[in-house]
Amino acid sequence: MLHTDPERPPRGALAATPSAARSEIALTGVYEISKILTSASRLETMLSNVVNLLASFMQMRHGVIALLDDDGIPNIAVGAGWTEDADDRFHASLPQKAVGQVIATSMPLVVPNIAAHPLFEAGDVEKLSNGTTETVSFIGVPIRIGQKVVGTLTIDRANDAQSVLRLDFDVRFLVMVANLIGQTVQLHRVMLRDRERLMTESHRLQKELAEYKPRQATNAAIAAIVGNSPAIRVLLDKVAVVARSRSPVLLRGESGTGKELFARAIHDLSPCAGGPFIKVNCAALPESVLESELFGHEKGAFTGAIQSRKGRFELAHGGTLFLDEIGEMSQVFQAKLLRVLQEGEFERVGGTKTVKVVVRLVTATNRNLEDAVSKGEFRADLYYRINVVPVILPPLRDRKSDIPLLSKEFLARFNTENGRALELGPGAVEVLTGCCFPGNVRELENCVRRAATLAEGPTIAADDFACRNDQCMSAILWKGRNPQAAAAAAPLPPPSGSAGPTAHPAEVAHAEPFDPHAEVDAVMRGGRSSERERLVEAMERAGWVQAKAARILGLTPRQIGYALKKHGVELKRF
Repeated sequence: MLHTDPERPPRGALAATPSAARSEIALTGVYEISKILTSASRLETMLSNVVNLLASFMQMRHGVIALLDDDGIPNIAVGAGWTEDADDRFHASLPQKAVGQVIATSMPLVVPNIAAHPLFEAGDVEKLSNGTTETVSFIGVPIRIGQKVVGTLTIDRANDAQSVLRLDFDVRFLVMVANLIGQTVQLHRVMLRDRERLMTESHRLQKELAEYKPRQATNAAIAAIVGNSPAIRVLLDKVAVVARSRSPVLLRGESGTGKELFARAIHDLSPCAGGPFIKVNCAALPESVLESELFGHEKGAFTGAIQSRKGRFELAHGGTLFLDEIGEMSQVFQAKLLRVLQEGEFERVGGTKTVKVVVRLVTATNRNLEDAVSKGEFRADLYYRINVVPVILPPLRDRKSDIPLLSKEFLARFNTENGRALELGPGAVEVLTGCCFPGNVRELENCVRRAATLAEGPTIAADDFACRNDQCMSAILWKGRNPQAAAAAAPLPPPSGSAGPTAHPAEVAHAEPFDPHAEVDAVMRGGRSSERERLVEAMERAGWVQAKAARILGLTPRQIGYALKKHGVELKRF
């Protein structure tokens, strides 16, 4: 049913064009319009071409296709000859009240004489009649998607006898065209939403690929490992082979040999390279904290657990988990770790839900695990679980040809960080090569940085090193590779970063008895440091766990507690 003006003239005789001919024209018009609407063009361009084609089938002066935004306001207005610059002109040509009624009623509107109709204001009449006095008629039909009106198709033309005869035909034809436009608009919007979704997904995937992109090639993954000695070349070849599988790896060697660096290289060369690399120092955390760190906890599991938190195993899912100093774990926690390694599942602290993970495990220790197993200090089943592929890292004294390369690398880093341009003098490398470095690469780096910090000139000379000024702890801790010389030096216990209990038997310094009841001179004297310094040093090595520090110094936990209180050492909490 049409909304028509009360003054619409009555229908007269049949139109000059026979009914069959008009049907054929309509069919041809719909066919041509459908070809336009299925072309690969911009939506506005397609709609403009539709209006151009309508002029070939209808007696019309102007035509406008308007599409609405989500608020029901015309957002796009397109006519013949549309361009982006002319968009405002087509918006201005729309009679707002008439278009509003078509949208509100979702029905066609036919007005034979716009000048006599209340929906058309004087400005609308002037724009549509182009300032002439002729009678202008108006036809507007809704564009729908389902039952929802998403736009309008409107035309205006001179009102004459021929146009009156074709009025019903023209309305039906415009309704068919509007239906085609509605389907095209729906398809266009679906494609636009899908494209936006795909672009968003593409950007997300690109971001993830950028974050988790494996490092390129073997050389890039091992570039951070400096050295070309035979020992390091053999080790790098083994690392490249070991990294191909997902088998657990146990890195063994003295402290300071770069176990974390090799663990990272194994990850970067492995099938897990696209996943995260998560590291945990098992010796630095108490057992209760370590459990939460590895397995996570639920909200309210303990005091201070204000929200749930994922553990390192969950964070490492699909990647590599590096457990450093695994030999320092308590036997109780060893049993908990064993279940995760065997079953690949665990529960968070305070939770009941089983979490499954797929993680490549790399562990490291400087302890003699075989000796610990024989003494009952380390679980044999866990030992066999982690010691699938052992990789032994050589100490720096067995790869002395790498010392010049490492020294230059550490000095280059120092220069970059501090904006300097220092160089190693002729005798500097010779001094460094002659040292044994019980703390291995870590100690070499500290030695180079200390000399660079104190150097006054542009070149680091031999006399700038601590060993040339009787200030080098290595000279006290390490008197060559002669066990008699080492015993004669009365060395201190190995400090943090030293060789530790897995060093060569002929090279390990034996600790002096520690007396918690007697103060030793605070000034270094004959290789001895103050009691307080040795106490703090042992606590730092033990991650501020008193029981562990007691084992290092050969004391009982009660004696450690007494010594801490006596010297006023404040405990650090983690």
